[in-house]
Amino acid sequence: MASLRKKIPRVSQLQKQEERLALLLLLPTFIILIAIAFYPLGSVFYTSLTDRVFASAQPVSFVGLDNYKNLLSLTIKELPPKIDEGTGEPLIDPETGDIEYESSVSVLPRDPVRFRELTQFSLLGTRYILGASDRDFIWSIWDTLVFVVITVILELILGMIIALVVNTRFPGRGMMRAIMLVPWAILTAVSSRMWEYMLNPTRTGVINVIFQMLGLGDGQTPFLVDPQYQLKAMIAIDVWKTTSFMALLLLAGLQLIPKELYEAAEVDGASKVRQFFAITLPMLRPVIAVALVFRTLDAVRVFDLFQIVLQQTRYSMASFAYYQLIGSQKMGYSSAASVIIFLIITIFAIWYIRMLGVEQE
Repeated sequence: MASLRKKIPRVSQLQKQEERLALLLLLPTFIILIAIAFYPLGSVFYTSLTDRVFASAQPVSFVGLDNYKNLLSLTIKELPPKIDEGTGEPLIDPETGDIEYESSVSVLPRDPVRFRELTQFSLLGTRYILGASDRDFIWSIWDTLVFVVITVILELILGMIIALVVNTRFPGRGMMRAIMLVPWAILTAVSSRMWEYMLNPTRTGVINVIFQMLGLGDGQTPFLVDPQYQLKAMIAIDVWKTTSFMALLLLAGLQLIPKELYEAAEVDGASKVRQFFAITLPMLRPVIAVALVFRTLDAVRVFDLFQIVLQQTRYSMASFAYYQLIGSQKMGYSSAASVIIFLIITIFAIWYIRMLGVEQE
């Protein structure tokens, strides 16, 4: 017993020495990480609190949270109907039969910050207008979040189907695995231009020609000009390009699942569907979490697709920040938009990890 007591302190002392050595070995990594990651991030945070102008020698002033207030300020105002001076009753549109309302310009605040209309809605018989101090940025947040949710869901479903198919044994499986990576391997700039030509609203656009042959249009649908088609086109392009990347990540996870589990399930009489929900999905949960985090991070900061195809007709959050920096030279304002993108990415990552229980794994 005495010898054991003597050994215990020595073991704990050895563990402490190993911990110190590990920290010393990791110290250069921490220093490099602070230099190349935390310092630039902190610099962006600080710049977002100033009115700094890009590529200018103008003096910089500290403005606090004003940039964030201008980016995110919203207001809701009641929209009064137009009144007939003769009868005192609301005016009715003779063509639609709906009540005519006052202009949003006369209702939304203009001083000290001008608000512009985002949308109108009715609630309990009353018409309201939602305004924003920076309408373009609010719409960029909405468009980006819609883009993220739909693309990530579609890519996860399609990627899972492709991964399950490619994971089975069939002639030409190796070639199929190589072919499925072709869309992802193409540079985004190249694929964006390619799809831009394919979506042309004339006979030169392959998509319009196919739709006309199928009787789904007149061959002149303005996919990249009409607002109701623009976001759908962006989603279709991204799903085509990135589904293979999602499939590759899921395929790697499928390769790690022991085959003995499926053999035992077959002996017990479990169907393929039952095996998928009882074995495949639970075993793939950590891989799905990593895939979702990677894809969501890429989708939230999508830039090149919107920049190349839509330019300034419609923004993602990243392209909005770019135009504020390069076009308007508002470095502080652009930094504030970038910080908001970073916070949204962080929220998505934490939510995925907690929802899928990766910490418990």
